[in-house]
Amino acid sequence: MPAIHTRALSHSFGPTKAVDALDLEVAEGEIFGLVGPDGAGKTTTMRMLTGILPPTSGTATVAGYDVVRQAEPLKAHVGYMSQRFGLYPDLTVLENIRFYADIYGVTARERAERLDQLLGFSNLTPFKQRLAGNLSGGMKQKLGLACALIHTPRVLFLDEPTNGVDPVSRRDFWRILYQLVRDGVTIFVSTAYLDEAERCNRLALLHAGRLLGLGTPDEVKQLMPGALLEVRVPAPRAAAAVLRGALTNATVGLFGDRLHVAARDAAATEARVRQLLRDAGIELLSLHPIEPSLEDVFVAVLANQKAAS
Repeated sequence: MPAIHTRALSHSFGPTKAVDALDLEVAEGEIFGLVGPDGAGKTTTMRMLTGILPPTSGTATVAGYDVVRQAEPLKAHVGYMSQRFGLYPDLTVLENIRFYADIYGVTARERAERLDQLLGFSNLTPFKQRLAGNLSGGMKQKLGLACALIHTPRVLFLDEPTNGVDPVSRRDFWRILYQLVRDGVTIFVSTAYLDEAERCNRLALLHAGRLLGLGTPDEVKQLMPGALLEVRVPAPRAAAAVLRGALTNATVGLFGDRLHVAARDAAATEARVRQLLRDAGIELLSLHPIEPSLEDVFVAVLANQKAAS
């Protein structure tokens, strides 16, 4: 039985469809990523899967429990860390974890062993007497994770857990997630960081509540239509404006000092790019095909969907 299973899962807020007929299947013991920009429907999906928000239509089971008919017993088997996790700044690290242990009904015998384990693997032991309000952003996220894990959930839901966290803390946080998977926990994580999505076993691309792609990171990259060209010029913003204005059958993205041009006909597009830059008096430093990133794929798939609608 899959850890998470949805069929045509939907939720509307008045006339707005936040999640539209979502079909997902997540295996036990994998890290599954829900990827998309703000407003894509990620948080609404998680709230439905944790039994907090009833779906408008469709069905879902998590850890074998129906999210509507069995919402209360489901909560004993899932952990949920929302974007604004409810830590209490005037309580210490240890007091916060104990508070959540009380909420989940963890027995005194279970919590003694679990506390030491959670403090140790999150590297919070030296800070267990520090007030949560005095922790750094990364340490607050680790504390939030420890609180969500105190009752040993089978499925862990994390809603953009590393948003606003520094790169080192993000790396440490993912190290902890990999350890949880080795211990048999299924992790369902949402993120707007497409480089971070590469760390997931499988992922779903979500936009405006609809599923755009599903599979391993490598499988999702196969959704890229045509080829991707990398263009290096001294004036990338000016070049991007020129190319976007003239290339009707290609997608142009600005990535630092480089441009990424996605096109179905790579040879013809390359010749056209060279001509356009030459006519605009913009020096071309280099132009060659590259492997797409997930961000490239998402931008290209979204552009194709808009063009088809």
